[in-house]
Amino acid sequence: MTSTEIDLNWLISVDDHVLEPPNVWQDRIAQKDRDRAPRLVREGDNEVWVYENKAVPTNGLSAVAGKSAEEFSPKPVTYSEMRPGCYDPLARVEDMNEAGILASLAFPSFPRFCGQIFYEAEDKELALRCLQVYNDWMIEEWCGSAPGRYIPLAIMPLWDPQLAVKEIERVAAMGARGVAFSENPEPLGLPTINDASRYWDPVMAAAADNELVICMHVGSSSTLPNIATDAPFMANLAWGASRTAGTMLQWLFSDYFAKLPTLKIALSEGNIGWIPYFLERAEQVYTKQRFWAARGVEYEGHAASEIPMDIDLRQRFRDHVFGCFIEDTAGIAAIDLIGEDNIMIETDYPHSDSTWPNCIEVARKQIAHLPEATQYKILRGNAEKLFRFTPAEPPTITKA
Repeated sequence: MTSTEIDLNWLISVDDHVLEPPNVWQDRIAQKDRDRAPRLVREGDNEVWVYENKAVPTNGLSAVAGKSAEEFSPKPVTYSEMRPGCYDPLARVEDMNEAGILASLAFPSFPRFCGQIFYEAEDKELALRCLQVYNDWMIEEWCGSAPGRYIPLAIMPLWDPQLAVKEIERVAAMGARGVAFSENPEPLGLPTINDASRYWDPVMAAAADNELVICMHVGSSSTLPNIATDAPFMANLAWGASRTAGTMLQWLFSDYFAKLPTLKIALSEGNIGWIPYFLERAEQVYTKQRFWAARGVEYEGHAASEIPMDIDLRQRFRDHVFGCFIEDTAGIAAIDLIGEDNIMIETDYPHSDSTWPNCIEVARKQIAHLPEATQYKILRGNAEKLFRFTPAEPPTITKA
């Protein structure tokens, strides 16, 4: 590709969010399940999603598109108070056009980032049907409404690996390109990826076999890291990348990448500035500590496991791990230490960290000093390759 052929006016966002329309489950679930499926209920001036014993309002910070920072609030909002692009796929496309977003991958809201609401449900048979309704709607209706503009991301039944395999195979056949997973399953009450029972083996094998990217959004462990019990909330928010760093390290030191050479993971909304340090530190620890650790010596209550003597952690990262960022000048400054092939841009629409409606301008300002070919990779090329996605042609899109 020559310089004259490189179009830097559009980006692909690999982390946005959809506020599910009120009718998703009521329109698609079987008649016998409608009274028990998720439904939006008006309670006075508020609206809540009702499902089993839960009544879940919509956090105002998840639907701030069109508002100024001074107007942001976590107080519950109703759908009438949201910008239509939050829940309407065609209205979303108009907002994408305005901001230079060529294509978008959206995480769920009511089900939570990796479908935790259904994992927590008491009736797992109903939960599976509701989960499948979400996936069908995401692929057929949300993504199907504007071909070439949306990358299909599915969720899976975390409570049963065999059911998860079947769902991965089902959604892959429908066109899914990624599947959401928890950044750390342990706080959810699920086995970790290093669990001795190998609970996740069939799931990861199915994802690799079907070429679905494992997408792990920050917060998908349903926990917020606390620096201290009385630490300011904003300090804890700013510390959020610590969770993503832990996710990356768990995966790098697990054996999944050795066993599944085609498996890919995306660290959604985890930012990238921390990656060079933790990669370097991981190499230091491995170089100095692997010999005694490999002998199975326990240390301060941590049982060591078998560790190969020839792991190239940096190569594992290059082959399998993709960092995702919204605004991260520190990370871009260290791009040579991360790798230009392992970075993707996000816009986080319609959340409070979003750069909308100035997405392409904010993105390009961060990377303007880089070669155009590198800029193209970050803006869209890496996402196209990773998700095996061909976006709509920009010339067919008219900016508002």
